[in-house]
Amino acid sequence: MQSSIEEFLVYMENVRKVSQNTKQSYRRDLVKMINFMEKHGIENVTDITVTNINAYILNLEKDGMSPATISRNIVSMKAYFHYLLVNKQIDYEPIEFVKAPPVEKKAPHILSVEEVDRLLSQLSGNSPKAVRDKAMIELLYATGMRVSEMILLKVSDVNLDMEYVSCDGKGKKNRIVPFGRAAKDALTIYINDYRDNMVKGKDNDLLFVNCQGNPMSRQGFWKIIKGYGIKADIKTDITPHSIRHSFAAHMVANGADLKSVQELMGLSDISSTKVYADMSKKRLRSVYESTHPRN
Repeated sequence: MQSSIEEFLVYMENVRKVSQNTKQSYRRDLVKMINFMEKHGIENVTDITVTNINAYILNLEKDGMSPATISRNIVSMKAYFHYLLVNKQIDYEPIEFVKAPPVEKKAPHILSVEEVDRLLSQLSGNSPKAVRDKAMIELLYATGMRVSEMILLKVSDVNLDMEYVSCDGKGKKNRIVPFGRAAKDALTIYINDYRDNMVKGKDNDLLFVNCQGNPMSRQGFWKIIKGYGIKADIKTDITPHSIRHSFAAHMVANGADLKSVQELMGLSDISSTKVYADMSKKRLRSVYESTHPRN
């Protein structure tokens, strides 16, 4: 069964153009499912039944996995079994009518403008690492990029004169995202005066690298953000994604239309941005209720 998973992953990468992160997520989910089946005596993918799938999902629930994680596993399995059916490796999809558990959609964590200012004020110092960190975080807040997009940027993707960055989003869709003065200043200093020191002579065209001159990981950047959040005395947990959400919420609060924010963030569905408009309305309502004299 393992070989069929690898064939599926090659198809998803080369034909469906999924990202490396999505590919690895599929692999983790499917290997876990196959291990469960083999543990229960099922050696061939053609022998997997609806009952087996339901037993596996119940096992995930028993292990304490969240509805969101279980839903993601079901999505992975549906894509996998559909691939097998299309390629005539199975006669039916044992997961076709299995429904994912309802997932409570939580509002994204948004930093206030004051919290963002406190975070950015921690980005000082003239060491190569400090200058790199300032360039990364200023760029992240200026563009709302996904961290997976940012760590794959090449130096050639940045146009300092025109103040924009070209990045590949989900499905390898390229988009142009502008940035402002603060990000430009930080990037200019980093690229012109410090990046070569960070790369340490290695043949590496990535814009941002770690302190060993190697590609930066998502986990590495998450730790950097978390460290500055602690220094800024921000009580809530800060992640790269909360910076992305804050970018969108602050744009909408200052008058940006949802379609523009959708395009800047590389979102395929405008409904994904409506949450920021709803949050802006709630903020205005709160301000009104606390300040209007006849409320």
